[in-house]
Amino acid sequence: MKSIYVLLPLFSCQIFTSCGHPNSVASKTQFTDSAAVQHVRTDGSQFIDPKGMTVKARVLLPQGFKRLSYKAGEFGDFLENLPLYPSDREVHYYNGKIKPRNNIYNSVVKLDIGKRDLHQCADAVMRLRADYLYQQKRYKDIKFNFLSDSKPRAYTTYAKGDYSYPTYWKYLEYIFAYANTSSLHDELPNVKTTQEVKIGDTFIQKGSPIGHAIIVVDLAKDSAGKTIVLLAQSYMPAQEIQILNNWNNSKLSPWYDIDQDIIKTPEWTFYPKNLKTWE
Repeated sequence: MKSIYVLLPLFSCQIFTSCGHPNSVASKTQFTDSAAVQHVRTDGSQFIDPKGMTVKARVLLPQGFKRLSYKAGEFGDFLENLPLYPSDREVHYYNGKIKPRNNIYNSVVKLDIGKRDLHQCADAVMRLRADYLYQQKRYKDIKFNFLSDSKPRAYTTYAKGDYSYPTYWKYLEYIFAYANTSSLHDELPNVKTTQEVKIGDTFIQKGSPIGHAIIVVDLAKDSAGKTIVLLAQSYMPAQEIQILNNWNNSKLSPWYDIDQDIIKTPEWTFYPKNLKTWE
């Protein structure tokens, strides 16, 4: 049995080294009237099919681009087929309050996030990876490192043979409380260049003292090999996963060309060196 006094200090560490920043867009827009930010860019609606209820069905492709083909059971297939709420649905925080669209996001992933302030940025990334493995019954592969000692906590050890969803969710909240952007950043290997990006890769900044993480949930290429991606995130406070708009290129939004020196998303700025992968 673990001593409680070892774990309690780590929770505050999770809070202060998770996603969010005093100067981020989120801190300025969560409580502002959406009309105040209407000038930023188009909402990317030219590529949104309101009838689509998965990532792949909702977000259309720019001319000349094609999605890659994934086999059933691959991570790419799982992410492209994430279920979405109706297109007019707004992001909900863990406490039921609403995150204004403010042109930040175009769609909300239809996954329950629990009632605790735990499902933040890196947590959402880990959750999607874990959900995929859980769906495949790859229970032994579900493990994430704690911030405190950089050692993995395995789902199989926690579950002790009980692989029911309630136990699985308790395990995830256990991970969310004691892992964060810093631990996930150090756990995952780097991608050498954004030209090698794969669906499921994630941009992570450890931050000092706080950082952010987003995940590639779809990917397409043109005949010349140019790659574009869809990016998704959770944020602070804990909230549902959302597909981000692209404020930098209204003609491409919500798709992103990440072969850039700087990758600006509505609530955070990343760099090519921040790209990490699971495999």
